[in-house]
Amino acid sequence: IALDARTFASDAANRFGAYANEILEQVEEEKLEYPLFVKPSRAGSSFGVTKIETRDAKALADAVYEASKHDWRVLVEQGIDAREIECAVLAARDGEEPKASWPGEVVLDKRQAGEDQFYDFDSKYMDSAASHVEVPADLPEETLQRVRKTALAAFKAADGRGLSRVDSFVTKDGRVILNEINTMPGFTPISMYPKAWEATGISYSDLITKLIEGVILD
Repeated sequence: IALDARTFASDAANRFGAYANEILEQVEEEKLEYPLFVKPSRAGSSFGVTKIETRDAKALADAVYEASKHDWRVLVEQGIDAREIECAVLAARDGEEPKASWPGEVVLDKRQAGEDQFYDFDSKYMDSAASHVEVPADLPEETLQRVRKTALAAFKAADGRGLSRVDSFVTKDGRVILNEINTMPGFTPISMYPKAWEATGISYSDLITKLIEGVILD
């Protein structure tokens, strides 16, 4: 299974300005379309993520510099006009058949976050009015089931263990595009992972118990 979202990696952390034009050339070679997102390869919570709206070498260099504060390896990704739908996967014990929750969606309050805002660090943690979580996501059940199927396939392909949150895009025409696998998802009471399981019938405390027992009993 392959990640379908169009992206490439650049080890550009120490040559920001000089490398920007080279990255722009690669963007054009790969035929990536704007907006682009520049992000650290190995980070979370939207740390170091910048949205690039148009071809701009200086903005790209600044974005690479910001991302490199969190990881020397930087990703440049094409933005996708789609909804991001998240699915929690659980296989608490070694060898256990993984299970997928009902998929959920973080819905941005456009009036609070701005029409062109993406789900950045401030939206996630600093402004409680910027977004809310909906589980199940407001999609046809057939689409939700395909998201679950995609999440399970990705988890198995990655030889997942314990827990993961698998994020996919759902386009306007109903296509499900695998985006990424989060092997250590947020786990606070307000995070998507436990909220998705609560909506599927497993409480926060029971979820923690399952994970602890999975380690102790194996």
